[in-house]
Amino acid sequence: MSKIIVLIGAPGAGKGTQARLLQERRGIPQISTGNMFREMKNADTPLAHEVQSIMASGKLISDDLTYKIVRERTSKPDTAGTYLLDGYPRTAVQADQLEGLATEQGKTIRAIEVDVSRDELLKRLTGRRSCPVCGEIYNIYSKPPKVDGFCDLHSDAVLDQRADDSEEKVTVRLATYDELTRPLLDYYERSGRLKKIDGTGEIEDIYREIEGIV
Repeated sequence: MSKIIVLIGAPGAGKGTQARLLQERRGIPQISTGNMFREMKNADTPLAHEVQSIMASGKLISDDLTYKIVRERTSKPDTAGTYLLDGYPRTAVQADQLEGLATEQGKTIRAIEVDVSRDELLKRLTGRRSCPVCGEIYNIYSKPPKVDGFCDLHSDAVLDQRADDSEEKVTVRLATYDELTRPLLDYYERSGRLKKIDGTGEIEDIYREIEGIV
């Protein structure tokens, strides 16, 4: 039976990288709610207009509307088999709605958590720097540039830190993840559908472990 893979992980855990690898190597579509919301900013459909209106008002997009968007996207031919959800569900209500969608589509749900310690997440996010010229990514803890603060490839380019990678904002992002998403782990663990993966190893080792589950 085809599966819906729910990939769960805190900001900085590396789940986006793993989702892309599964799509590239196994042809498993990566369905990202973040990407869908961005695409809807310029789309000309009734659903997109509804999203645009809510975004313009500054309100949060409801669980019901998010579900409609996911349901519409996963009704397309490329998701007839197994597909992967990145960024959904985020709440208990969304998880319950997904159960109904899985039944409707004749699929089983499997949740995979990419688990990384809080200290490591802080280093990955607050230590991240990028070159404004070529986009090369560094980390002052795990992949520092040869000359502190400057790109290896463009020696006069001062490395940037994203505004939301400051320690204060990272702490808020992780706290929000804990509050909203941690209950989902309990939800899937109780039903025996959660597999936890250590996200601190090599990317290829993590990929092989996830691939084995999928």
